[in-house]
Amino acid sequence: MPRRRRPEVLAPAGNLTALKTAVDFGADAVYCSGKMFGMRSAPRNLTLEELEEGARYAHARGARVYVTCNILPTNPEVEGMTEYIGRLGEIGVDAIIVTDIGVMMAACKVAPNLEIHISTQAGVTNYLAANTLYELGARRVVLARELSLRDVAQIRRNTPDDLDIETFVHGSMCMAFSGRCLISNFMTGRSGNHGECAQPCRWRYSVVEEKRPGQYFPVEQTKDGAYIFNSQDMNMLDHVGDVIEAGASSLKIEGRAKSAYYVAAMTNAYKTAVSEYLAWREEHGPVTGEWNGADDAVTGGSGVPAGGRSGDANDAPAVVPEVSRTADGEEFRLPHWLHDEPFKVSHRDYCTGFWYRQVPAAQNVDRGGYYRDWIVVGDVRGWSDGRVSFVGRNKIVPGQHIEILQPGREPLELEVADDIRDDQGVPVAEANHPTRVFSLPCPEPIVPGAAMRTRALKRTLKAE
Repeated sequence: MPRRRRPEVLAPAGNLTALKTAVDFGADAVYCSGKMFGMRSAPRNLTLEELEEGARYAHARGARVYVTCNILPTNPEVEGMTEYIGRLGEIGVDAIIVTDIGVMMAACKVAPNLEIHISTQAGVTNYLAANTLYELGARRVVLARELSLRDVAQIRRNTPDDLDIETFVHGSMCMAFSGRCLISNFMTGRSGNHGECAQPCRWRYSVVEEKRPGQYFPVEQTKDGAYIFNSQDMNMLDHVGDVIEAGASSLKIEGRAKSAYYVAAMTNAYKTAVSEYLAWREEHGPVTGEWNGADDAVTGGSGVPAGGRSGDANDAPAVVPEVSRTADGEEFRLPHWLHDEPFKVSHRDYCTGFWYRQVPAAQNVDRGGYYRDWIVVGDVRGWSDGRVSFVGRNKIVPGQHIEILQPGREPLELEVADDIRDDQGVPVAEANHPTRVFSLPCPEPIVPGAAMRTRALKRTLKAE
């Protein structure tokens, strides 16, 4: 199969609802896990029957489904894992994501119809490794997150066109090299390499020298300790052009433990950003930048810090270079509403990971948890006769400003009128019962499955 002409937006799914949501909001492909052998055990994950249903749903809408089988198996797990992969080959999923080379070779035998994707856990950092895996049967390599734009571009230039290059562009980052970490296993007995990570890298630590109890090392930020391993989240939405030009075939969003709303918002954001960039490039012609080895990268044209938003010091790491530009200096910029989307889901402070050598990946040394600036207030059931019906999630009151997120377009801003009704059409003062159906006036048709959200009265910082 030739390499795809259009970059793929790859979304996460921790359950069947999230899988269908990802597809509905524009994902070209979805990656998920069955009940066994995946690197995320916290989500509910999918049964074989759900995977089969999800594959049918995705295929009917032009999307694909990849299943993670990327743990590092021990001897007692080998036979069961091989049998499981054989079943995956029978139910219609498109690919499996593997780390272990033995599992890879077994999969080629028991499920020859499945594409083999090499997990980021394998730590592919060079084209020699990528080419070797290709010769062994891999259709795709998910590159290590430690690589820069230039690294990715060099791998792309030195690998076959029909080997897909997948890269992470958004979400949580592990503090360990390619996610290969033993801290959780050591401290809690829960193996990160078997999908049971307790995330001890997010905990607060104090560092002292053995013979000087009570004397804190300079690495700590306060007398109470420091989050010395707590990496920030990656956010490359403003820089999708750079990732595409570096040669990525697939742009991967992290988040199988996240909500369906998170999946909807981030899938929609990246799919729209990719479309915006490709349309801009079609209009303005070839672009140049860091992926070509340019040393004259300029400061971000939008004036907004990497992953940050204007006027918020908590979300403002160093400014990264803006290198997607045409020969005559024309720069690609996202619409402002699209730039804001990552801040309307739960998130840590953002950075651009390892993509830019000038701006290394960052960490939070004074706090853990996720910011929540927006909350979901309803899930749209449908629209008719100038009213939108929805299942309540959080309170909605007259005069409140809400947004309705739909696939492929800017969110609709709406001030709630003093005309809220229950599912029987009876007027109510407010929509304040989760799981009950309400309706309110809405001037535009809204598709079922759209998300209704509002800005939180107070920013929260909570563990997730």
